[in-house]
Amino acid sequence: MNTSPDFQCLSISRAMEYIGDETGVMSLMQTLRQSLSDDLPRIEQCLAAGDVSGANEWLHQLKGFTPVFCTAALVAEVVSVEALSKHGSVEQVQAAYAKLAPTLAQLQAEVDSHIAANP
Repeated sequence: MNTSPDFQCLSISRAMEYIGDETGVMSLMQTLRQSLSDDLPRIEQCLAAGDVSGANEWLHQLKGFTPVFCTAALVAEVVSVEALSKHGSVEQVQAAYAKLAPTLAQLQAEVDSHIAANP
C-alpha cells in the first residue's frame, strides 16, 4: 500500500499512524467509504428540511473519522461545521455545510480511488 499518494483530503500516513497496519487501515476505510456514501446525503436531507439537530448527529459521526483519515485542514473544517450545528441557525449551518460539501465529495473520491488501487 502506498502511504504517501498525492491526495488533498485523505491522509494515508495519518491513518497508518493511528491504526498501525495496512489491513486495519483498509478495513476501517471501507467503513469510512460506506459512511460517506450513506451519511453525506442524510446531512443534506436534514439541512434541506431545516433539521439542524439531525444534521448534527451525522456530522458528529463524520467528525469521528476525520482525525484518523483526513488532513489537518479538513479535520478543522469538519469540527467547525459540527460545532456550529450544535448552536447555529439553519441558515448558518446550511451555508457552512455548503462550503464544506465539495471537500467532502473530494474526500469520498479519494477514498474510492485508494480502495480501488489497493484491492
